[in-house]
Amino acid sequence: MKKCFHLILISLMGYIGISQMKEQPMDSLTEKMIIIQGDSIFQQSITLDEVYIFGRLEFSSYQDKLKYYILRRKTLKVYPYAKMASERLEELNDSLMKIKSKRKKKKYTKQLQKYIEGEFSDELKKLTRTEGQILVKLIYRQTGTTTYGLVKELRSGWRAFWYSTTAKMFKINLKEEYQPENIHEDYLIEDILQRAFAASQLVRQESVLDYDYSSLTNKWNKTEKEKK
Repeated sequence: MKKCFHLILISLMGYIGISQMKEQPMDSLTEKMIIIQGDSIFQQSITLDEVYIFGRLEFSSYQDKLKYYILRRKTLKVYPYAKMASERLEELNDSLMKIKSKRKKKKYTKQLQKYIEGEFSDELKKLTRTEGQILVKLIYRQTGTTTYGLVKELRSGWRAFWYSTTAKMFKINLKEEYQPENIHEDYLIEDILQRAFAASQLVRQESVLDYDYSSLTNKWNKTEKEKK
C-alpha cells in the first residue's frame, strides 16, 4: 500500500461551556487573565474554531439556481460514501502497517475488499450517472487519488482497466480529479460541502488536497463579476 492514503483527521466541533467567565488581575501587571469554568489554567485568550462567513447565494438566472440546488442534492447524497471510503482505506493502511507477513497482508486486503464491496455495491447501483461522477470527484478530494488509481492499487491493473471501461459505458470517468481551483462546478461542490459542514448537515472531513476555500470564493466571485 502506497503512502497516498494519508491520515484523515475528522474535525469535530467541540462545545465548551464558557459561562461565568471571570477576570483575574495579575499581582503587578494591568493585564487581565481569563479563566474558563471547569479549567484551572489561567489564559490570556480563548482559542476559537475557524469560522467561515458565507455570502448570500446569488444566481444570474433561474436556470443557474436550479442547477445549483440539483448539484446540492446530489452532493449531499453521495458525500457520506466518499467519507466512508476514505475511512475504510485508512483502516486498511493502518492495519497493513502492523502486518509483517506479505501473505497475511494479501489475505487481509482481500477480506477487506470483499467487505467494502458488500457494503457499497447495493447502494452504489442506485446512483445516477451524475451522482456517480460526483462521488468519483469526492473520493479524490478525500484520498488524493483517483478512483481508478485506488482500484488499481487494491486490485490488478487489468481489473482497473475493466472498471474504467465499464464506467465509460455510463459516461463516468474514474480517472477524474477534483479541481475546485480550476473547475467551477467543483468549486460549487466545495461551497455546498462547507455550508453543510457549518450547518451540521454533514460531518466534516477535511480534504487532503491543498487549497483554501476562502481564496477560491474570492477567485470565483471575481470571475463571475468579470463575466457580467
